[in-house]
Amino acid sequence: MARGMTLAAWAAAALMWQAMMLVMMAPAAYPWLRAARLTAPAGTRYPATGFGAGYAAAWLPFSALLAALQLDLAHALPAAPREQALCLLAAGVYQFTPLKQACLRHCRHPLSFLLARWENGAASTFRLGVRHGWFCLGCCWALMALALVLGAMNLLWMAALAAVVFVEQALPRAAWVRTGLGLALVAAAAARALV
Repeated sequence: MARGMTLAAWAAAALMWQAMMLVMMAPAAYPWLRAARLTAPAGTRYPATGFGAGYAAAWLPFSALLAALQLDLAHALPAAPREQALCLLAAGVYQFTPLKQACLRHCRHPLSFLLARWENGAASTFRLGVRHGWFCLGCCWALMALALVLGAMNLLWMAALAAVVFVEQALPRAAWVRTGLGLALVAAAAARALV
């Protein structure tokens, strides 16, 4: 653990980041929870709860990493314009990567994913939630990480990010959202670099 970082401080920060990630991802995750309830095999108990628990578990390592970075970089936050520009540029470029596109395609099709993979049992339900959570993390990690340098407690930023993620995932033929967001982030990086 980094110098000056206590286990209690890290755990508290990790829980804060986890709660923030789940709140921001809630609009995009809701259709999946609903689909889990509708497509679960007969006799599956609490499918949305098990799926949601697995989804949350998939985000926990990322939240723990952001917490460690926040505590380690506390002396340097808020980030300088150059670091903010680099993070904005990285998030913008990630919007155009094949990994982002593959994960986004997955996130737009809950029914086909769930119908092909359901098995009876709580463990299976949890594993499905984890698996979807990994895709969702692959889709959104760069955008979520921006909160580290742009303001984790900025409610306006959090609301805008949640809205963008929802629109990006909810509109099946909305490549323009991904492209437009990528270009906007790159432009914001350029503007920030000139400050």
